[in-house]
Amino acid sequence: MTHDEQSHSGADTHDTDHQHEDRGHEHGDDDHGHHHHGDDDHHHHDHDVASLSAAVVTVSTSRTIDDDAAGDAIAAAFDDSGHDVTVRDVVDDDFDGVQSTVDRLVDRDDVDVLVTTGGTGVTPDDVTVEAVGDLFQKDLPGFGELFRRRSESEIGTRVVGTRATAGIVQGVPVFCLPGSENAARLGSEEIIVPEAPHLAGLATREEEEKEAEQEEAEGEDETEAADEDEDAQDAS
Repeated sequence: MTHDEQSHSGADTHDTDHQHEDRGHEHGDDDHGHHHHGDDDHHHHDHDVASLSAAVVTVSTSRTIDDDAAGDAIAAAFDDSGHDVTVRDVVDDDFDGVQSTVDRLVDRDDVDVLVTTGGTGVTPDDVTVEAVGDLFQKDLPGFGELFRRRSESEIGTRVVGTRATAGIVQGVPVFCLPGSENAARLGSEEIIVPEAPHLAGLATREEEEKEAEQEEAEGEDETEAADEDEDAQDAS
């Protein structure tokens, strides 16, 4: 058991019924008309992925799919919210193995979001953060910050020993959680599953826009080349 697993061990269950502040805002009338916050929120979520296909990767040298409480907790969080878990895998605590597995899975058409569990602590064999972090095209620092804040009530100052992180890899949100069941349940139920549809939609949109821009640029290059050939033929 790695350090991050030990830090989150303890009670078999974790209270996930956190009270959330009402973030609504009352808007008064003015001479310039009304501002409808609900309309803004609707458009803000236009690109959300309604039904996600998730990959769950457990990083461990001792666990199997049949003995993977943390992976089961993550998969259950997606299943309970109406999403699909299309991939379950267990890989050793090995830098190249972890990195190649994540790199391969995010390239699949049936993976919209990927979650790893294990290897985020500070022991020598905790390599998940380094292996996956090298693939990030964009970091999501708010995930680790929020995860540690919510973990503090359970494990206190030991929270400084967990390096949970997240980022975007090839248009796919990737989250790295500690290896304990409690940590996996907290991170997936309270943060990842609620936010992944929005993040996946935004990340996919960015990738699509980049592809469209590239295709447009290639089309312009081809048109320019054709015009140059035509001019050369006319000159001869």
